[in-house]
Amino acid sequence: MTRGRFDVWAPRPERVRLLVGGGTVEMARGDDGWWTPTGPVPEGEVDYGYLLDDDPTPKPDPRSRQQPAGVHELSRTFDSSTYDWGDSAWTGRQLAGSVIYELHVGTFTPEGTLDAAVERLDHLRSIGVDLVEVMPVNDFNGTHNWGYDGVLWSAVHEQYGGPAAYRRFVDACHRAGLGVIQDVVYNHLGPSGNYLPLFGPYLKEGRNTWGDLVNVEEPEVRRYILDNVQMWLRDLHVDGLRLDAVHALVDPSPTHLLEEMAIEVAALSAHVGRPLTLIAESDLNDTRMVTPREARGRGLHAQWSDDFHHALHVALTGETQGYYADFAPLSALAKVCERGFFHDGTWSSFRGRPHGRPVDRAAMPTWRLVVANQNHDQVGNRAIGDRLTAQLDVDQLSCAALLTLCGPFTPMLFMGEEFAASTPFQFFTSHPEPELGRATAEGRIEEFAAHGWDAADVPDPQDPETFARSKLDWSEAGSGRGAQLLAVYRELAGLRRRLPDLTDPAFTSVECTADESSRVLTLRRGRTLVAVNFGADAATVPVADGELAFTTPAGASYADGVLSLPPHAGALVVS
Repeated sequence: MTRGRFDVWAPRPERVRLLVGGGTVEMARGDDGWWTPTGPVPEGEVDYGYLLDDDPTPKPDPRSRQQPAGVHELSRTFDSSTYDWGDSAWTGRQLAGSVIYELHVGTFTPEGTLDAAVERLDHLRSIGVDLVEVMPVNDFNGTHNWGYDGVLWSAVHEQYGGPAAYRRFVDACHRAGLGVIQDVVYNHLGPSGNYLPLFGPYLKEGRNTWGDLVNVEEPEVRRYILDNVQMWLRDLHVDGLRLDAVHALVDPSPTHLLEEMAIEVAALSAHVGRPLTLIAESDLNDTRMVTPREARGRGLHAQWSDDFHHALHVALTGETQGYYADFAPLSALAKVCERGFFHDGTWSSFRGRPHGRPVDRAAMPTWRLVVANQNHDQVGNRAIGDRLTAQLDVDQLSCAALLTLCGPFTPMLFMGEEFAASTPFQFFTSHPEPELGRATAEGRIEEFAAHGWDAADVPDPQDPETFARSKLDWSEAGSGRGAQLLAVYRELAGLRRRLPDLTDPAFTSVECTADESSRVLTLRRGRTLVAVNFGADAATVPVADGELAFTTPAGASYADGVLSLPPHAGALVVS
């Protein structure tokens, strides 16, 4: 059914009035809980809100597309059809063979805006990026945070430039040959500015890690989410969505919300004539999420595999506390590269139970697993938000890039890793409410104090300096080890384009070895062999024949069937 632009679903209040154009208009309720204005309403762009029952304070539209004064204030109409798109020749980017780059708009550039991010697109192309993944931009209370506390899912945060800037950003990406993946959150709502329960049963009993459960069993709430998916992909020309923590979506329906989402996105993709991708963040280690619907799966296109990060992080740093404990042997990394998951039904000491299911290596392509050696979670959820850069030398960082970009999975880079950014990515918030800000800061400190951290060493997320420290320093890309590592990423990007083995989607083409004593890992994919020496001593690897196509800065050498690897060095040999 076509709805008017001021119609609102609000089954809970007994009376709803539309505040618009300096006056109020009574609204009539239909049998389905939708309210429609009973009098004339203004045309064009206008601010508006809803008066619920006897509350004199207007509430923003649950489907608001623009909040110029913040999440507590009036909404503003936004006509998505008025923009003159310049991407008519854009045919999209399939996920298979692509490289993803994750960025946070507020810290990617000094200005922290979508328009400023456009100025860095040529840089992304130079390191082989195909898809730009943008951390959540939906509207939240305050000026800055990670974006996962949004309360109005269809409005682009004003500090980033609002919806108009978002269209310009997507358009510019497409003209630069880059697709856009938008990170979206459907499993919870933020703690400040969530007025949805005043309108209707958007939430239900039960809680996940972040708060009350979203009531996806209610048809109108379900439609609310599915319409938001359509908005990003259809109206704003986005190429894919990264779905946050889908394991927190509790849906006992015969057709799970995610499967219904996959059905609608497939239909939209057929209509617009370009690939549209759904990527799940899931800690279930269960590929039924990405198994095609024809094979009784949910039909999403890909999912994150944190096991790759954990195994590689342990191999590089030696950290084995917490959930890293099970990944201590180098063989853990070899298993992940060969089989997709480490925990594929094995015992997880961190969870205290068996975890995961095996990957069907004969049926599933490797690109359905998205991996990273760093991402916003794995960096930002450390006590001080320190990157691998803080612990590793340039050769170790190069080895991380080598295995991520030349391994079997879809690689995702985290902003700044390509030039050894020294700036941290810390957990930052800007809750205007003193009580909420204080509770957030105290909770963060208590969390890490339980793991032995001194409270004085844990950054206060409410301190504006925590946000400022997390902004990339782009001058680091032009000199020293930043420039050295950037050259490595550009060289690896060239190899991915030249060597078909590096984008071969067959699990069965991947063979790994791990020598626990020498700390040498080898990964063969067809005619290419990647070898990494994680140890502190030089090592050799017998290679029957081939040509040295890449070496990390320490400089591996190959002669007479022997690949010689200095400490912390890696190489790629093509036979």
